[in-house]
Amino acid sequence: MTRPAPALPFRPSGAQLGLIGANFLMWGGFFAVIPLVTVHFVEELGWAAASVGLVLGLRQLTQQGLTVFGGAWADRVGPKPLILAGCLIRTLGFTWMGFAGSLPVLLAASVLAGLGGGLFDAPKNAAIAAVTRPEHRTRMFSLTSIAGNLGMVTGPLIGAALLGLGFRTAALAAASVYLVAAAVLAATLPHLKPEGAVAGGLAGLRVAARDRRFRRFTLVLVGYFLLSTQLNVAVTLKAVALAGPGATGPLYGLSAGLAVVLQYPLLRFVERRVRTRVALVAAVLAVATSLGLMGFVTTFGQLLACVALYSLGTMLVYPTQQTLTARLAPAGLTGSYFGFSAISLGLGGAVGNVVGGTLIDLGTRASLPLLPWLTLMGVGLLTALGLRWALREVPTREQAAGE
Repeated sequence: MTRPAPALPFRPSGAQLGLIGANFLMWGGFFAVIPLVTVHFVEELGWAAASVGLVLGLRQLTQQGLTVFGGAWADRVGPKPLILAGCLIRTLGFTWMGFAGSLPVLLAASVLAGLGGGLFDAPKNAAIAAVTRPEHRTRMFSLTSIAGNLGMVTGPLIGAALLGLGFRTAALAAASVYLVAAAVLAATLPHLKPEGAVAGGLAGLRVAARDRRFRRFTLVLVGYFLLSTQLNVAVTLKAVALAGPGATGPLYGLSAGLAVVLQYPLLRFVERRVRTRVALVAAVLAVATSLGLMGFVTTFGQLLACVALYSLGTMLVYPTQQTLTARLAPAGLTGSYFGFSAISLGLGGAVGNVVGGTLIDLGTRASLPLLPWLTLMGVGLLTALGLRWALREVPTREQAAGE
């Protein structure tokens, strides 16, 4: 019996390093300006908070809606042109935000920024899958996620420092970051020609939508993304109730900091011991358990301990979900599958923002403080069971590599 060839070591190529660096720049540029939109237009200019909420919501809706098609187009023309075009369009959108003096102009700028994000989001994931060997994809997605978390930590700090020079300066600086990201990818990312015989575009999306196994996987993940938004909604409200408005800094700092420090070693530890689909189910269970425990905490320190468990779960979900998406996609349709998978984030995020606040209000009115937390835990348990069912036919990494 011949022994299987030993796995090649993971040494990031120039294209992979470029994608990691660009992801850091993109997340950093985004968080350098988006948190300042509320500060500038509501706190400084006195606009209604609802109008700025409309602006931010419209940007997210535009981006998530277009992401579905952005991935499919990547299968037709390759991911690189779409990523570069998306970076340039977002540069224009953020620049326009800096000069916005009325709500219609700010709305138009936010739509343009969302359009850029929709063009580069799924194609970027498709490019990561294309330039990475299947056995290394989980680690590569983890490294890009860590880079994004670093950007999420540093972006607001840079934006806050630039705000002293004016919102326009901060917006122009954030816009320029996307030009740098485009330059990095133009220099390092090869033109990846579409594979396979199936055309991209709507044809690729139809294949993904008709794939019963992948469709179940995507729809069940809506439950997880409903939970993942609660750090911004229910968990933040709990933190402020326990420790005041200043609690948001330690809350987000702990979550992003843990992801930066622990995500890669934790992923390597789990990757050696359990299958990818088992790791995904366990990660969702950790998120569900942490949310349930939050209903019983009485101090901010206890809440932070629960947030640590929550973060351990969320930092495993992204790379395992992306790896499974790439594994399930037929040759030539990786972009379409990543685009279709954005439906779970779009639906889960939209519903989660509404459900989190509604549950908190219901619990307060009914004098049932545990109601929101036990309900969210229940959603998480059902999602974990649903994932176990949806992934029962998914090939393992070894089986996929041998196909």
